[in-house]
Amino acid sequence: MIKYPNGKSHTSGGKGVEIHSHANRGMHLESMINESNRFYIDSDICYIYKKPTPIKVINVRHSNKEFYNSHEITKAYYCEKSTTDYNGIYLGKYIDFEAKETKSMSFNIQINLKAHQLQHLINCKKHGGITFIIVYFSSIEEVYILSTEKILNHIDSGNNIIKHDYFKREGYPIKIGLNPPLDYIKKIDEFFIKEKYE
Repeated sequence: MIKYPNGKSHTSGGKGVEIHSHANRGMHLESMINESNRFYIDSDICYIYKKPTPIKVINVRHSNKEFYNSHEITKAYYCEKSTTDYNGIYLGKYIDFEAKETKSMSFNIQINLKAHQLQHLINCKKHGGITFIIVYFSSIEEVYILSTEKILNHIDSGNNIIKHDYFKREGYPIKIGLNPPLDYIKKIDEFFIKEKYE
């Protein structure tokens, strides 16, 4: 279990959180990553996808149309903790990362990255995976990759808040483009693959 510098471990809200409560959080970044992943898959570059979060359906609305039956979920709950947003494989290496969007010029680890998510990244890295977070500073439209190692280095310094300057200094910037919108695989090539195999 990960304990943050203030000595507290993160506790989630647990069961009973309605899915729609955070439905739009980080959708802009998520859309860019999803579009990039489609480009990578269509171009046979890598296979990385968004993980589905297991849910328990409570209520369903049934509607009989003329030509088909429609079933709409009206209430559901998360049935277990999610790990990270994305995973897959590239050049024989397992990739696992979390994507976050922030309007401020800092990133609060304790609030934005749950302890079990960080532990998941650590575990995957320990077994040879490439793990990181992608953070989008929406107010200035800048995107960075920050490796799990750099996150842990920052936590070891005794601070839960990662300022934008740390991302500029220790992270890897990703330019927002068209096709793909976020070419994060290029950064994996530059900073995660080549330095290990050269």
